[in-house]
Amino acid sequence: MLLAGFIRFWNLGKPKAVIFDETYYAKDAWSLLKLGYEGTWPDKVANDQVLNGQTDILQTQGSYIVHPPIGKWTIAVGEQIFGLTPFGWRFALAVLGTLSVLMLCRIGRRLFRSTLLGCVAGLLMALDGLHFVMSRTSLLDLVLMFWVLAAFGALLIDRDDTRTIAARMFASGPDAARAASMKFGLRPWRIVAGICLGMACGTKWSGLYVLAAFGVLSVMWDAGTRRACGARRPYRATLRHDVLFAFLATVGVAAVIYVWSWTGWLMTDGGYFRHWADDRAGLSPDHVLGVPLPQVSMTWVPAPLRSLWHYHAEMYSFHTGLETPHPYQSNPWSWLLLGRPVAYYFEKVPTGTDGCTETDCYQSVLGIGTPLLWWTGVIALGYMLFRWAARRDWRAGAILCGLAATYLPWMAFQNRTIFLFYAIAFVPFLCLAVAMMLGALLGPPGATERRRAWGTAATVAIIALIAWNFLYFYPILSGETISRSGWLDRMWFSTWI
Repeated sequence: MLLAGFIRFWNLGKPKAVIFDETYYAKDAWSLLKLGYEGTWPDKVANDQVLNGQTDILQTQGSYIVHPPIGKWTIAVGEQIFGLTPFGWRFALAVLGTLSVLMLCRIGRRLFRSTLLGCVAGLLMALDGLHFVMSRTSLLDLVLMFWVLAAFGALLIDRDDTRTIAARMFASGPDAARAASMKFGLRPWRIVAGICLGMACGTKWSGLYVLAAFGVLSVMWDAGTRRACGARRPYRATLRHDVLFAFLATVGVAAVIYVWSWTGWLMTDGGYFRHWADDRAGLSPDHVLGVPLPQVSMTWVPAPLRSLWHYHAEMYSFHTGLETPHPYQSNPWSWLLLGRPVAYYFEKVPTGTDGCTETDCYQSVLGIGTPLLWWTGVIALGYMLFRWAARRDWRAGAILCGLAATYLPWMAFQNRTIFLFYAIAFVPFLCLAVAMMLGALLGPPGATERRRAWGTAATVAIIALIAWNFLYFYPILSGETISRSGWLDRMWFSTWI
């Protein structure tokens, strides 16, 4: 954690610029602080004025935004402390990035029952280029990743607690009748998971896929617990006793948290579409695929909530119709291989300035994972599939569930304008997969000394290569001055330029 924090906070305010989509989220966060909703800023000139310390250019007219507010409120925490500066709008993300490394260490330790493998998973994420860049950039996706990972950890604790209760109840041995009817009582960690999933959905809607997947995963774990206790029909018993409470603790709690996240918009008057329902009795949308829908009076629903519903309908239309070409968009099929990274920042540096001693120098921030880590991760995912399908290893299934929920939904949007940095949500699960594979490489319990020695040497070599790879790419991840030849040396493929 200390390593992760040091490299993420070092020169956090560099580059002193508004990079990539910080132009939206840093200013929206400041607006939330000042207005409670997203206001508008002067076109084209606002970034330069903000960098010069001028913040009185914020206008009270509501701005049309397409993401929920949790991520922007998170960014606003740093701005409240340090002001509307590059360091201020990146501070909270650096904190979450650092904490997520610690969380992954703890989650890995609980998942693998190994402090060593937990620390390996955390170290791998600390050395991932995309996680590093996203921890130093005020975008929303790292906030999403943080809450997804927190929810995963909470569900792991809930699983362990439930199994501990079951072990005490069935200390004398399996009992089919009792296993089918037992109740687990209050599940506080499942509620914590619901809160975290609500925070994830309140950051970006892609958290909904995780909410669904983790809800199913938790129920499947309950069925497995009942089976281990002797239940002959564990899924029927789980359906009868667990599903409703699981739904309320995850989906129900998440829904409450999501609506709560819009409190600033609901409690003020200037937000976009805030008064849409004031002179309307129905709901929006009033059509589906161009076919009009009957509009019945819904005045019994408070107007602010009907306005919020309409706003969400408009946001949904935006997301489903987003096909505007972008030079750095990529197909999700290419993400694991790092086919098309995103250049967040790129500037030429004149000779004799910022440490440039050659004719041509650059400063860049490239949103790319550490290649050797990700490519090792592809192999590790194959190993996870084997462990889950052939050996019924629940740990591999949990890792695959997390990765599938954060990755596979994007496959359905082949024509959407989407980017590699969306993959930050599955980086923790990729690191867990690599750590689990390295654990197998170390050798099983009872392995010969020779086998353990070779396994240890191979594991250390792989981690060392990944660390070297991160350090090699560090200049183009952090905005350091680098010669043109050095920059080109790191562009391993033409699609990275």
